Amino acid sequence: MAKTAPPAFDATAVVERLPHLPGVYRMLDAGGTVLYVGKALDLRKRVASYFGGNLSPRMALMVSKIGAIETTVTSSEADALLLENNLIKSFAPRYNILFRDDKSYPYLKFSDHEFPRMAFYRGATDRRARYFGPFPSAWAVRESMQILQRVFLLRTCEDSVFRHRSRPCLLHQIRLCSAPCVGLIDAPAYAQSVDGALRFLRGGASDITREMEERMLAASAALDFEQAALLRDQLASLTRILHQQSVELAGSTADADIVAAASEHGHACVNLAMVRGGRHLGDKAYFPAQGVIAGDADDDLSNIVEAFLSQHYLDHACPPVLIVNAAADADELRAFLAGKDSRTEVLGPSDTRLKAQGRRWLEMALANAQLALARHRAEQGSQQARTRALIDALGLDVDDADALRVECFDISHTAGEATQAACVVYADHAMRSAEYRRFNIEGLVGGDDYGAMRQVLTRRYAQAARGEATMPDLVLIDGGAGQVAVARQVFVDFGLAPGLLVGVAKGEGRKVGSEELVFADGRAPLRLGRESAALMLVAQIRDEAHRFAITGMRARRARARNASQLDDMEAIGPKRRQRLLSRFGGMRGLLGASVEDIAQVPGISRRLAEQIHAGLHGIAPPGGAAGEPGKVDG
Repeated sequence: MAKTAPPAFDATAVVERLPHLPGVYRMLDAGGTVLYVGKALDLRKRVASYFGGNLSPRMALMVSKIGAIETTVTSSEADALLLENNLIKSFAPRYNILFRDDKSYPYLKFSDHEFPRMAFYRGATDRRARYFGPFPSAWAVRESMQILQRVFLLRTCEDSVFRHRSRPCLLHQIRLCSAPCVGLIDAPAYAQSVDGALRFLRGGASDITREMEERMLAASAALDFEQAALLRDQLASLTRILHQQSVELAGSTADADIVAAASEHGHACVNLAMVRGGRHLGDKAYFPAQGVIAGDADDDLSNIVEAFLSQHYLDHACPPVLIVNAAADADELRAFLAGKDSRTEVLGPSDTRLKAQGRRWLEMALANAQLALARHRAEQGSQQARTRALIDALGLDVDDADALRVECFDISHTAGEATQAACVVYADHAMRSAEYRRFNIEGLVGGDDYGAMRQVLTRRYAQAARGEATMPDLVLIDGGAGQVAVARQVFVDFGLAPGLLVGVAKGEGRKVGSEELVFADGRAPLRLGRESAALMLVAQIRDEAHRFAITGMRARRARARNASQLDDMEAIGPKRRQRLLSRFGGMRGLLGASVEDIAQVPGISRRLAEQIHAGLHGIAPPGGAAGEPGKVDG
């Protein structure tokens, strides 16, 4: 009996049944795959607009594939925007513009302390400390910290170090810290410096300059020439900094984000610039992970900007002013932001409320977006060429270079200690850090690299052998013929094709470009040569595997050593161990503590402190003391 064809999609009938209410709609193809997710203030009018013509090439292609439409009514447009974002993240529809965000921006933090510490911070904020930001990059935070150190001489040391200083550190000697740790500045004077730093960050540089001049003249009149000279140097540093910061708005306390989108030949970039307290903190470029199609992006800047704004500010706080270079739907965005208790003003390029400085910021953000897009396209083209070169050089059975997946393994240990294997992944012409894996190697004699390679490959590809996981197109092994032979045996035992295995052996003198590729299927070793694009890609993947393996091994080794140093001491049970680590902020602080410092910890006698100090530094305790027996606290 012949199968009946599914009924043709009747757009008119579907639209007529939709309500005039806010909500979210999902376009599905005939197989039920979600093609597109959108929001609407009026579902019937919005969905009907897709079937009335005048669509962009991207939307026209999507509409031609629609087999069904599903809708969800919401109580408001703001709720629709939130639901739209959640569905986009869940389904990752092919025709939605999707940005992948870093989730976490860095801040400049002033700790809750009598002498607050200035520090780089990334993570959840709390009410006890004071934060400035967010900054678009770690570099921007560190640059601001250097400025504040030169002008206000604030401390950056950890509290555990601060508590145990007996003399000023090097930063004080080079005039970057006022040394509150040893009492060279009192709490009220230091608090004045912290207040000045916060006011400077919020745009009060001109007031601070005037106050410094008045204090300098007053100190000079009082014949306090040392204080006058210090203020003179601080004032000179501040003047130089203000002269260099030409992109600032003098006397402004504005907080704003500037969002500029650029597109070309199916590629798009959104540049986000951040202004806090009138100071331009820098910018960051974002590239859509999907949803932009060649020939369409030039006419779709508004959709790109709107997609970025709705996705980005779902997870991040929004400043009072947003400046955009494309006519995003400001009403929809305001409705969404209003749901987050924000009073944000959205200004476009033609908005009469946008002042001259804002226009300069927008022009600069657009120029940076265009530069970042050009750089991204060049890098992407180069990487795609390398991928194709690797496929051709190794004779891989891969027709589509975009589909190539490479996994690379490396073993790392220190003289057999803390052996760890690493697997990194290259796919879609880029390293995929979210898919990296580390494997702790257990049950082997230290230094058994062959046994470690056998163990990690067995654990990684056992599921693939059972048909429960997909195989990569190429497996690189950081090693020569011996490593490849072990890997080949694992593949043969699992019934996997050994032709996927390639070893990367270091060449003569370990020189970059002299590597030799060793094949598991009997082919002769291959030297691609220093100029080979394929070898550049192999070296990139191999070096990333080595980096990932060695950083993991060092962390594991440090954990093992730190734990064993205290755990091996008979008199140190869990409670004493916790007290010691809490008092000194970890093993690093404890290693720098003196016997007197350790003896101040509750439950630690002078004799036990001597034993702990000796054990940590590998020396005999005074008088050969045996220590206090028993883990009485554990």
